[in-house]
Amino acid sequence: MPFPTKVLHIYLSATSLVISGILFVLYPALRPFSDETSMEGATAFASTEWLVAHMLAIVAFTLLPLGLLGLHNSLQGTARNSLTNWAFVLCLVGIGLVLPFYGGETFGLHAIGQEAIRQQSAELVSLANIVRSGAGLVMFLIGLLLLGIATILFAIAIWRSGKYPKWSGLPFAFGMCLYIPQFFVGQPLRVVHGLLVAIGCIWIAIDLWKSSNQNISQKA
Repeated sequence: MPFPTKVLHIYLSATSLVISGILFVLYPALRPFSDETSMEGATAFASTEWLVAHMLAIVAFTLLPLGLLGLHNSLQGTARNSLTNWAFVLCLVGIGLVLPFYGGETFGLHAIGQEAIRQQSAELVSLANIVRSGAGLVMFLIGLLLLGIATILFAIAIWRSGKYPKWSGLPFAFGMCLYIPQFFVGQPLRVVHGLLVAIGCIWIAIDLWKSSNQNISQKA
């Protein structure tokens, strides 16, 4: 790959990580939290905030592989090729399994909320449990577990590479490993979790930018 193109790809990857991190904060900050067994839940599901927040989450997950591709490429040629190869593959598969569930949350629950309000029927809100269960939920949980493993492998590769600060991959890995537990806490802690993921994304992005700038200086 020509040098200017390689640098551009790293910049795009770093930018993707920054945007993804910011969106991981905005998602729980904007998402309406309510009693999801009543008409209050229907109002939350039917709201524009629900739709926007979950669409931001979808974009955040979609941008992650673009960002981590830059990290993967920057560690090629080191002794950690195998780790980053596995990490990137697990990341792609994990996100592929996660996104369908978010599609159901975004559009399925939004439609349920609108219909429940139209009929003034709290019973319709219980259909959300069907959307959130079954094979879709299993795929979602497996996807998040694979993504957590992928980020741990990336963190190990960064630690051992000698190219980046050893600790720079840990916040991101820690945040992704906490993705399932954070569903069981309230909005304030979920926003804090989003901040942790954002810090991890931005830290890696800064490392990529610095590495790219150093390469430019050496080539100049």
